[in-house]
Amino acid sequence: MPYTHGVYMQENPTSVVAPITADSAVQVIVGTAPVNLLDDPASAINKPILVNTFAEAAAKIGYSDSFDKFTLCQSIDASFRVFNVAPLVLINVLDPDTHKEAVEASVKTISNGQVLIAEEGILKSGFTVKDETGTTTYDITDDYTLEFNDDGYMLLKVVTGGQIATDKKTKLTINYDKLDPSLVDKDDIIGGYTAATGVYKGLECVSQVYPRLGLVPGLLLAPGWSHIPEVGIALTAKCEGINGVFKANCIKDVDCTATGVVEYSGVKAWKDTNSYTDKHDIVCWPMCKIGAKKYYMSALMAALIAFTDANNDSVPYVSPSNKGMRISGTILADGTEVYLDQVQANVLNGGGICTALNLNGWRSWGNNTGIYPSSSDIKDRFIPVRRMFDWWGDSFILTYFQKVDSPLNKRLIEAVVDSENIRANGYKARFQIADAHIEYSAAENPVTDLLNGKITFHQYLTPFPPAETIINVLEFDPAALTAALE
Repeated sequence: MPYTHGVYMQENPTSVVAPITADSAVQVIVGTAPVNLLDDPASAINKPILVNTFAEAAAKIGYSDSFDKFTLCQSIDASFRVFNVAPLVLINVLDPDTHKEAVEASVKTISNGQVLIAEEGILKSGFTVKDETGTTTYDITDDYTLEFNDDGYMLLKVVTGGQIATDKKTKLTINYDKLDPSLVDKDDIIGGYTAATGVYKGLECVSQVYPRLGLVPGLLLAPGWSHIPEVGIALTAKCEGINGVFKANCIKDVDCTATGVVEYSGVKAWKDTNSYTDKHDIVCWPMCKIGAKKYYMSALMAALIAFTDANNDSVPYVSPSNKGMRISGTILADGTEVYLDQVQANVLNGGGICTALNLNGWRSWGNNTGIYPSSSDIKDRFIPVRRMFDWWGDSFILTYFQKVDSPLNKRLIEAVVDSENIRANGYKARFQIADAHIEYSAAENPVTDLLNGKITFHQYLTPFPPAETIINVLEFDPAALTAALE
C-alpha cells in the first residue's frame, strides 16, 4: 500500500436504486390494417409496430375509416382522435400475399390525364394497364404512375410523353388485385410460433414487444375479434408470463350480434359460458358510436384507461369508471341503439361487465374485472387494484433486473428494501396507495434457497379501492321543527 498524506476521496455504488417505472397502459392491439397503402406492405405484417401519433400510424401501417374491414383503425382513431393518447403497439395480421382477391379486368376512361378507381384495398403489386383492346401493356414508370389519395383510392396518372394518349376518349384496360379482409379469420388473430423459422404471428407477437421496443404491454386487445370466444381466451392466456415475467390486462367485447347477446339481461350468462371470467379480463358490452362511426367498446375503453392513467402520473390507481367516454351512443352490432338506465347498467356491473351510461353525458360504468362475482378478493375484482398489482410487479422486475447475479449479501438486501420503501413512501404521500412496504424475512429464506442463489422478499401493497357506493342517510328531525316554532 502506498504511503498517504493528505485528504482523499472514494466513491461507493449507490445503495438506493432509482426506479424504472413501467408505462402503465401501453396498448398492444392485434387486428387488420390497410397495408396496401404502404410502399412496403411486408414491413407491417405480424410485427409489433410502435406509433405515437396519428400521422405515424397512417405512415407505418395505413389508415381507413372502414373499421369493419380494418379493425386496427378503430383503436388508432379512438386513441389519437378521440382521447389523444399514446403510445400504441399495432400488430397487423392481414397479408396481401394471402388475403387478397383478383378483380375482373375493367375498362376505364381517362379524365384530365388521370383515372380514379374509387375502391379501397387496391394492391400496387400486380397492377397492370393495357390499351382498350388489351394488346399493348404500358410501363408503370414511363407511361403512368400510381398513388393513393386521401380516401385510400387508387389514382392513375398518365405520364406526359409516354405511350398513353391523354385525350378524353382514351380508354385503358386495368387489372389488379385488392385486399380481402374477409379472408382473415380467428386463427390469424390467435397466431402461433414456428420454431423452424422463428416466425411469430398474431397474438404470439406480444412476446416480441419488449425485446423489440423496450415496452412492457399494459393492455391487450383485439377489437372486432375479441368477441369470438377462442380469441378472447387466447387474449387472457397472453396476460400472464409475458416474456416469462410480465403481466398485463386484456379488454374484451361480448358478442352483440344477433347470434350473441342483444339484451343486457343475457350478457352475464354469455360471459360465464364463454369463460370471460379471469382477473385480467375487462369485459365490455355493447358497442359504441361516434356519429356514423361504429366502434367495439374495447377500443374506446383501452384509450380511456390510457388517458386516465396519463392524467394521473401514469399510475393506474384511478378507476376508468364514471369517466367521459366521448361517444354519441351505444349500439348493437347492427346499429340498433341501446339506452341503459342506471339499474340495468348496475346489473351488468354486478356480473363483472363494464358498459356506458348516458348520465349527463355518456360515461363509462363499471369497476369489476371479469372474475367478479365468482371471486370478491379485492386485488382481483377491482380494475384499478388489479392493474396496480400488475404494474407494481412489472416495475419491480424492471428496476431490480440489474441486481440479478450480484453477490447475495447484506448490501443487496438493504439496497432492495430501502429503495422499495422509499419508492412506496412517495406514492403513499401522493395518496396513490394506502400503503406499501417490503421486508426480508429469514423464515422465508431457508439456507437451502440461499445456497442455490435464491432470495425472497415479502412486499405488502394496498391500493385504494374505488368508492363504488356512496350513501347519504337522510332523516327528518322533529326536534328541529319544534325548536323552529318556539
